[in-house]
Amino acid sequence: MAQLAADHTAAQLPPRQRAMLDYAAKLTREPWSVREIDVAALREAGLSDRDILDVNQVTAYYAYANRVADGLGVGVDAYVASPPGKGTERKRK
Repeated sequence: MAQLAADHTAAQLPPRQRAMLDYAAKLTREPWSVREIDVAALREAGLSDRDILDVNQVTAYYAYANRVADGLGVGVDAYVASPPGKGTERKRK
């Protein structure tokens, strides 16, 4: 699980999960570069159109919700924040 959080591309994953994570990462980091070939890769990995829509919508929703929260200066609730010293806690001014 830690490997997935650090770098999913280095984790040993079944092709279906790899394709979903590759797509989600690209949609998150470079949404303007997603093309039909990216969707085709999901189909080749065995995802149905409904599965692809689910991956797309969940990924897009998280991006949207995080941008809204960041844009309003909303911090992470204490129960969500990482333990101190893990380097993933969000800091607000």
